[in-house]
Amino acid sequence: MAISSRFTVGVHILALIELNKEEKTSSEFLAGSVNTNPTLIRKIMGMLKKAGLIEVQPGIAGAKLAKSPSDISLLDVYKAVDVVHENELFSLHENTLYECIVGRNIHDSISPVLSAAQLSMEKELGNVTIQDIIQDIVQKESGSGNP
Repeated sequence: MAISSRFTVGVHILALIELNKEEKTSSEFLAGSVNTNPTLIRKIMGMLKKAGLIEVQPGIAGAKLAKSPSDISLLDVYKAVDVVHENELFSLHENTLYECIVGRNIHDSISPVLSAAQLSMEKELGNVTIQDIIQDIVQKESGSGNP
């Protein structure tokens, strides 16, 4: 099971808004870059707006970042788009057989490990900003020979 693509689409949206900040960045333009439906883009943009990561004016095409890209971590995006709730990255199977040694103890045995893994991932996401992603994109693009 993968983490919802809303996370990577949210990062895509924020990076493109910043890189295209001299132009109007409509949901249709963003949807073209993501290769998805503008309705999905508007839904994710609504989540990013609610989290205070972008500013959008009703009736006007375009959005802008609400703060510097260096002040927006990937963890901010991860939380903004409701990928998972706290300590729920991993789902535990329910209704295990109590009469079985594993069924009786698996949740208590594996939960601390899974919580630690989620915290580790979230810490890593907190160490990377949208600015870091943008710099990497620009560096890759300048090294690719594309105009």
